[in-house]
Amino acid sequence: MALLEVENLQTHFRTPEGVNRAVEGVSFHVEEGETLAIVGESGCGKSVTSMSLMRLIPPSAGRIAGSIRFDGRDLLGLPEREMRSIRGNDISMIFQEPLTSLNPVLTIGYQIGETLRLHQGLSAAEARAKAIEMLTLVGISEPARRIACYPHELSGGMRQRVMIAIALACNPRLLIADEPTTALDVTIQAQILDLMRDLKQRVGAAIVLITHDLGVVAEMAERVMVMYAGRKVEEAPVAQLFKTPRHPYTRGLLGAIPRLGSSLTGRQERLAEIPGQVPSLKNRITGCVFAGRCSQADEICRTIAPGLETKAPGHFAACHQALREEAPS
Repeated sequence: MALLEVENLQTHFRTPEGVNRAVEGVSFHVEEGETLAIVGESGCGKSVTSMSLMRLIPPSAGRIAGSIRFDGRDLLGLPEREMRSIRGNDISMIFQEPLTSLNPVLTIGYQIGETLRLHQGLSAAEARAKAIEMLTLVGISEPARRIACYPHELSGGMRQRVMIAIALACNPRLLIADEPTTALDVTIQAQILDLMRDLKQRVGAAIVLITHDLGVVAEMAERVMVMYAGRKVEEAPVAQLFKTPRHPYTRGLLGAIPRLGSSLTGRQERLAEIPGQVPSLKNRITGCVFAGRCSQADEICRTIAPGLETKAPGHFAACHQALREEAPS
C-alpha cells in the first residue's frame, strides 16, 4: 500500500459564471520516501490539487470529491478536528509565497514553536529550543537571534528556509512543496533544492513537488505527473519522460526549454511554442482537452476523451495518437 493514494480527485469551484472544474478526475500515488513532481503551466490545477490534499479548500467556495487515502485513512471522511491533527504533523506543506504565508505580526520563533506546541505538546522553552535547532538545520545563521525577527526582516531565501523549518518541525511523513523556488534567484534556488534533498535523506519524508520548472524536476524527482486543464495527461519515471515524452503537451513543454550553449552553435533556433489557449474549465469539454492546440488531433480526438493507457512500463499517457512501446519478442 502506498503512503498516499489519490483516486478520481475532483475539485470544483462555484462562480457567478458557473462551475469551474479546476481538477477533474486526477489519480496518482506516492510511495514512502519517494518524490513525485506535478508539472504543468499556470492554471492547470497543480496548486489546487495540493490544497485539496490538505483539505484547505473552504466548503463555501468549492467541493472536493473522490478519494484521498493517507496511510490507509480516508482524509475526505475525517472530521475537521482529526484533519487538523494531521496537517503540519503527518503532512506538511511549503506554500508558494512565504511572505504572504507567514504571519507578519508574529516572530519567526513563535510561528515555528506554535506547530510544536500544538502537535507535540512542548512547553514554551522546549519549543524555543527546537525552533533554534530547526533554523540551524535549514542553514540560517545566528538562529538564537533570528527567532526574534519578523518575516519582513528576512530575505526571500531566508523566509523560504523558515517555511521549510516550520514544515519539517514535526518530522512529517509527507511534505507538499508548492513552487518552493519561485521568485528566488538562481543561487538561492540551488541552495533550497540542496536543502530539501538533504532534509529528505535525514527525515525520510516523501515529497509531492509542485512546479512548472522542468529543470527542478530533473534534479529532485523520481516520477513526474503532467497536468493540463485540470487533468492528468501523462505520468512516467523522470528519465523516461525526458527521453521519450508520449503526450504532445509534454513534448511542447520540453521543446520550450532553452538549451544551454545553443547560441554558441551559430544556429539561432526559436524556442518551440504551443499555439492556442487553454480551454475554459467552466465548460464541459468534449474529446481530448488538448485537441484544440494539438497538431496531431483528428476527429476521434475531438469527440472521444482518451483514457490513461500504459504506453511503456510505468509510463502512462492520455492520448489517442501516442504509440505504445513494443514488448520485446
